[in-house]
Amino acid sequence: MNKFSSMFGQVLQIFSKQDFYSAVKETGAEKGAKGFSSWDQFVAMLFCHLGQARSLREISGGLASCFGKLKHLGIKDAPPRSTLSYANSKRPWQLYETVFYQLLRKVQAVAPGKKKFRFRNKLFSLDASLIELCLSLFDWATYHQTKGAVKLHLLLDHDGYFPVFARITDGLTHEMRVARDLSFPKGSIVVIDRGYVGYDLFARWLNEGVFFVSRQRVNANYTVIQDRAVPKNRSVIKDQLITLNYYYSKKDYPHPLRRIEVWDDEKKETIVFVTNHLTFGATTIASIYKDRWQIEIFFKTIKQNLKIKTFVGTSANAVMIQIWTALISILLLKYLMFRSRFNWSISNLVAMLRYNLFTYRDLWAWIDSPFEVPPVVPAGEQLAMEF
Repeated sequence: MNKFSSMFGQVLQIFSKQDFYSAVKETGAEKGAKGFSSWDQFVAMLFCHLGQARSLREISGGLASCFGKLKHLGIKDAPPRSTLSYANSKRPWQLYETVFYQLLRKVQAVAPGKKKFRFRNKLFSLDASLIELCLSLFDWATYHQTKGAVKLHLLLDHDGYFPVFARITDGLTHEMRVARDLSFPKGSIVVIDRGYVGYDLFARWLNEGVFFVSRQRVNANYTVIQDRAVPKNRSVIKDQLITLNYYYSKKDYPHPLRRIEVWDDEKKETIVFVTNHLTFGATTIASIYKDRWQIEIFFKTIKQNLKIKTFVGTSANAVMIQIWTALISILLLKYLMFRSRFNWSISNLVAMLRYNLFTYRDLWAWIDSPFEVPPVVPAGEQLAMEF
């Protein structure tokens, strides 16, 4: 049994205070602050996600009810609602973006190697998801005439399925604007949906030694220059090399593309992929695209298990802070999963951690054996009984 710090306190020890306050100084987060530190705010927002607090009142009340345990979190008192609300609306969200990338380096250091595929190339999925907001409350987040939204753009690393890049934009920002700003290590494979098809972007990736796998556009106009052999007794229908016909498409991408048709037996339809990878088997290309579904699962997971659909503040800054601290929380959960010998799922870990946030147990023993009851008295210190 841990007698000195709650499990929440041990979770917070994963973050380097030195790195955190370097980010505070870099972003000027505490300029003019009095009393309520950025660390206090960070602890409160992590409690919002890990403790499933639904409002500022629940954050403040939940922390205030933990008598004698707050000093282990590095804070003196639970923040008043008004203080936390003011900090969320005024302090720069860029602080938590920086903390996200600080934690990412630790996660990458313990992430498992690739197991599903035999190739050594890094595999990424790139996608975006809308987070809908009520326009009457979030009047700055105009999306449609009666709806508000922000858009979360993510790049998912398939070696552990965790985000390595995130950007939050207004709901009207097209995915391609974010994709054009990204760069990848040479030899990487990027899996994208049709919304990211841009032949000038494909040409840039080709020149940089980056491979892509995407669905083909419905209106694609092309000429088949080679029919390749397809594997027997598989779902692959065609494996072809093509060139684009439209003038501007061909001008942007004058190179051959590989076109693969696959029969989806579940949906009873043909799916068509395009890629610039010419050596992998057609079934491998199909499996790579199928694994893109993991980013869809990730979006569902973060929306269902963390506070990213309901918000404790209505300003743009408060929403950004809550989303970035949610992303930090999901990285934190992934870090615990990677270091654990127990077969956790995200939903189970979120639930069990919520029940034990202020339990005095050793965090690292708990994530390995969460259902093992620790002895009340260590075995070596038990008193002999006389009869």
